[in-house]
Amino acid sequence: MPDETLHLPLIQGVLHAHKDTPGALLPVLHAIQDGIGHIPDIAIGEIAHALNLTQAEVLGVISFYHDFRRVAPARHILRLCLAESCQSRGAKALAAQVREHLDLDDHGSSADGQISLRPVYCLGACACSPALELDGQVHARVTPQRLHELVEGCLEKESC
Repeated sequence: MPDETLHLPLIQGVLHAHKDTPGALLPVLHAIQDGIGHIPDIAIGEIAHALNLTQAEVLGVISFYHDFRRVAPARHILRLCLAESCQSRGAKALAAQVREHLDLDDHGSSADGQISLRPVYCLGACACSPALELDGQVHARVTPQRLHELVEGCLEKESC
């Protein structure tokens, strides 16, 4: 496990930059995640202290918004829509396919650190469901075969 204290200068710099900003929690969380790639445990107490919040309040916001991560992400992020339209077109089966193929749980990463699965509830592609987003690119009308091709493509090369 890496030494999280190495992140303290960035965390403290972000907190200093937002010290007089009303409602600074979300901008602080975004800035820390943008700088580090995730919100490390050491940041929770620092944020809570600087913004006069409890650690539970900070953790509550992090867990509420699906874009915040508490651990370093995998190389590739697969966000699979599980909203009603996508569910009605087979998204749950696609999620099961990914979990089985990569041996991971929802919000988990493959053992090799290549792909993280992030279930989400709406990518804005309801008319073309089921949909997923892979490294920021939306793919619509995804079939089991297409999903397999996308995942294998990520495993074989740097970018998907």
